[in-house]
Amino acid sequence: MTASEKKQLMVTACKVRMGVIEGTHGAKAGHPGGSLSAADLFTYLYFKELNVDPKNPKWEERDRFVLSKGHTAPGLYAALAHRGFFPVEDLPTLRHIGSYLQGHPNMNETPGVDMSTGSLGQGISAAAGMALAAKYQGKNCRVYALLGDGEIQEGQVWEAMMFAHHYKLDNLCIVIDNNGLQIDGKVDEVMNPYPIPEKLRAFGFEVAEIDGHDFDQMEAAFTKARETKGVPLAIVMKTTKGKGVSYMENQAGWHGKAPNDEEYAIAMTELKAQLAELEAM
Repeated sequence: MTASEKKQLMVTACKVRMGVIEGTHGAKAGHPGGSLSAADLFTYLYFKELNVDPKNPKWEERDRFVLSKGHTAPGLYAALAHRGFFPVEDLPTLRHIGSYLQGHPNMNETPGVDMSTGSLGQGISAAAGMALAAKYQGKNCRVYALLGDGEIQEGQVWEAMMFAHHYKLDNLCIVIDNNGLQIDGKVDEVMNPYPIPEKLRAFGFEVAEIDGHDFDQMEAAFTKARETKGVPLAIVMKTTKGKGVSYMENQAGWHGKAPNDEEYAIAMTELKAQLAELEAM
């Protein structure tokens, strides 16, 4: 990608992170840590990779995205808003009664959401089913799913992986956000999922390992996904939980806690400074 394209993605990702903070602060609840770690991925998907139309969210030929780790909805919502699916100004209504931005994605209420998720382990199964349906229907659309590294402790995830390989779902691309932390602490101490790439390969996946905050590596991985035939591809991306907000980075306590007024001000000051620096590049 060009330097200009990369700069724009970095600027947008910073705005997505600001949206995460706006949403969780407005809700006084939510999951900022994993939303921030995946903010670059959400940005790349919606501004570079996915074939979608904000003016026609239910377009039949669109690519599909399933947020299997549904609790990181604040990050998805921020990306959707900046992509034009709904107003950015609505982000602070997260989790409010009557808001279409609920704590977990709702495909019946939120423009751009392709699957209602939240119960960990189930989203990847839905994504695999979508990919198989697209194969049967002869559609060229692709299906993408994002899982957490804590989420892959769920047995259903590996049933879906086996299913995806059995049906040769090369139109399915899964991404695992390997930030190393879950609600109860370090993933390798709660229920060790490592080595993740080797397990995916054992289930018949092609695998790409990347820095989940590097857009060049992301581009190479998604290009490989589109070029891989006969088997699904998984991207294992190493990320920093809470990325972009100093006091949240690598802190499991920010998995599911909203910033108070003082913490909100600090986070927004930091992110605005990052945004100004990026825009001046």
